[in-house]
Amino acid sequence: METIHHSFIEALIFNEAKKGNYESGDSYHTVLTDEYFICSIADGLGSGPVARESSQVIPQILKEYHHETIDELMMRFNKLMVQKRGAAVAIFKVHFKNKTLEYSCVGNIRFYLYRKGTGEMIYPLPVMGYLSGRPQTLRTQLYTYVEDDLFLIHSDGVDLRNPKAMMRQAGTPERLYYDILRSIQTGDDATFIAGSLLK
Repeated sequence: METIHHSFIEALIFNEAKKGNYESGDSYHTVLTDEYFICSIADGLGSGPVARESSQVIPQILKEYHHETIDELMMRFNKLMVQKRGAAVAIFKVHFKNKTLEYSCVGNIRFYLYRKGTGEMIYPLPVMGYLSGRPQTLRTQLYTYVEDDLFLIHSDGVDLRNPKAMMRQAGTPERLYYDILRSIQTGDDATFIAGSLLK
């Protein structure tokens, strides 16, 4: 488990390889500055080293270009997928000053934003397919958030039957993390990040 503690954000991260594999085909990367937080998960097609080669494009790009827009980053991810297996990729960027969250996804990675104050759940629909280097249409969406909103992002190795009920009952990222950990039975690479937007 990796944890992030900041005055604006708190998060807990789980990443595990498929049983029998030394390397996970899932990769994630986060960037935290005083102005914004970026989080991305990539699920490389297949499993093991070949899948990891594709998913490792994400940290490679974010370490250098995290100041760019979500669309620019997704296009960079896509460009580096040429002659690789390809990957499902989701990325979001939280701007603390404006209290906004930008989100884009191509493939079967899930993202949820739960508003504890109203019980509202935001679940952006992804673009189907995966990044492969071919021309790609993006659907970047912009949301506002309020203090204590919970978020959850996970790869398809995490199978949740009722994420809204789970997030409502948990209330905090730590409890949500351990509730998911107890509930998942995965035979696949699995990654999830549970967090809270604090102010």
